[in-house]
Amino acid sequence: MIAFMLKILSGVYFFALHIASGGSFPAPLSEKKERELLALAQSGDKAAKDKLIEHNLRLVAHVVKKYYAQNCEPDDLISIGTIGLIKAVYTFNADKGIRLATYAARCIENEILMYFRNTKKQSQDVFMNEPVDCDSEGNAISLIDTIADDFDIVEEIDKKMKLKKLPAIINETLNEREKQIINMRYGINGYEELTQREIAKKLSISRSYVSRIEKSALQKLKEKL
Repeated sequence: MIAFMLKILSGVYFFALHIASGGSFPAPLSEKKERELLALAQSGDKAAKDKLIEHNLRLVAHVVKKYYAQNCEPDDLISIGTIGLIKAVYTFNADKGIRLATYAARCIENEILMYFRNTKKQSQDVFMNEPVDCDSEGNAISLIDTIADDFDIVEEIDKKMKLKKLPAIINETLNEREKQIINMRYGINGYEELTQREIAKKLSISRSYVSRIEKSALQKLKEKL
């Protein structure tokens, strides 16, 4: 799409800048002539499309005037508005019952507003390696240097991968009693997390027995992991 737009602009854009700076635009087309050119354009006639673009450049200048106060060069706005006009001519459908000028004005304005949104977004981007200060020796300090690194990302990823595998490893490694106690102790596989004392009471066994089974089961899981 970008290459396509540049190809069209090569024939129209410089003409647009020339007449914008000179203040002389081609006269608007009569209603009859515009209908004829639209019919040809809809059948794929490039010359007709170029003619429609040239004779609507006055509309680009009219829309662009509203945005001169946006700290943007008029020539830049003319070029952006012209892109909107080209898109309008190449996508216009006369069967929709809307006038080309109405449709084109909307496309031109949308193109300019999209440009402002993108420019604003880029101006707010913060790059991690961008210098933000200097140290005592005059060396540049980037934003990433100022962020405390309290964890090892590789270790964090490894931990998450192991946790994902844990339910399957519990089933493969532990016997039924060990699985039951580990699941209840740590709230795994749909069990509610309980203390050793609560598990002992629930299973009618001693707390020390629960502790021994838990310790043994955790050792097995550690070795497996």
